[in-house]
Amino acid sequence: MKDVNLGNFSFTGIERGEISDLRTLDASDKHRILYAGVDLNACDGSAVFMHMDQSTVHCKSHDPGLELLDFNVAMKRYGDLPEYAWKLVDRDKDEFTRNVAENTHGGYFIRTRPGAKIEKPVQSCLFLKADGAGQNVHNIVVVEEGSELHIMTGCSTAHSATKAAHLGITEYYVKRGGKLTFTMVHNWGENATVRPRSVGVVEEGGVFQSNYVLLNPVGTLQMYPAIHLNGRGAVARFNSIIVTPEGSHVDSGNRVIMNAPDTRCEIISRTITTGGVNIARGHIAGHAVPCRGHLECKGLILGGGQMLAIPELDATVEGVDLSHEAAVGKIAQDEIEYLMARGMDEAEATSTIVRGFLNVDIMGLDGPLAQAIQEQVEQIDAGAM
Repeated sequence: MKDVNLGNFSFTGIERGEISDLRTLDASDKHRILYAGVDLNACDGSAVFMHMDQSTVHCKSHDPGLELLDFNVAMKRYGDLPEYAWKLVDRDKDEFTRNVAENTHGGYFIRTRPGAKIEKPVQSCLFLKADGAGQNVHNIVVVEEGSELHIMTGCSTAHSATKAAHLGITEYYVKRGGKLTFTMVHNWGENATVRPRSVGVVEEGGVFQSNYVLLNPVGTLQMYPAIHLNGRGAVARFNSIIVTPEGSHVDSGNRVIMNAPDTRCEIISRTITTGGVNIARGHIAGHAVPCRGHLECKGLILGGGQMLAIPELDATVEGVDLSHEAAVGKIAQDEIEYLMARGMDEAEATSTIVRGFLNVDIMGLDGPLAQAIQEQVEQIDAGAM
């Protein structure tokens, strides 16, 4: 992984004032954020949160079943959140967690009421506008018993050339019978340094689903979120689509640790390199029976770059059911010939295969968000040609 010198970024003195109406942001900023999956012109979610540089600038909940607070406000209100803050992520894990622990700029605290079914997604945006800014955020999500929640988080820099660092801690708690869907779209730039550190716990009968999309350049990104299935019948699913253009260095993956019987998990990863470095990790551990897990990692190399797939299965008791499928290579010639036999030329056939490989329909995006993602896929498609 590329070395990171945090001294190259400023982690103090870049505060922002409150923005009551996010629609008043510059059109260029809103466009960048839209490409990160958040439509600020609509702002019609159950709650809307935005953190810009080193300040929370917007934090409003519109649903009585949902509590949304800035992280630092929540820490003061609830006496340092002893049940949740720094319980899953070790503040001394590395220099990035220590940096956040010593100087937390903000982040969100989201908690549902027991049994609440939050119909509209929470819209969250973590935005870096100032050149050279370092951003430390800590997020906590608590899905109470029997409740359901979808969070749509977009992370972006103001433009592709912005030099910035994002350090983010996220801790997820899914209580008994709860369901959390967490969709994150990144739209960084070739000079961005990104270091998320995320861990979650799912109790009996709970469900955690993660959707992750990265289609644009990033300087260096390293993340390896882990979910612990600690209750009987708990479920975790990860879906990720990642593209690394030339100059991008991405080391990412997902971990699921099944600690209770009747737990299930699935990790599905689609990666493409068009000249960058892409390290795709996956780890499933089975420590109880019965449990079942599947890991699928597929990668394409289009025009150079490096692809490294690292699947890991860890079973410690007899009777666990774990499987993996990993494949790295180029587009199969027989697939191209199949489509050409039905009237397409070679470029059209290749384009169709690439678009199918990067299909984000499973993530449930619609409207302007889906259109923005499709535009990015088409740009990648054109570049590959």
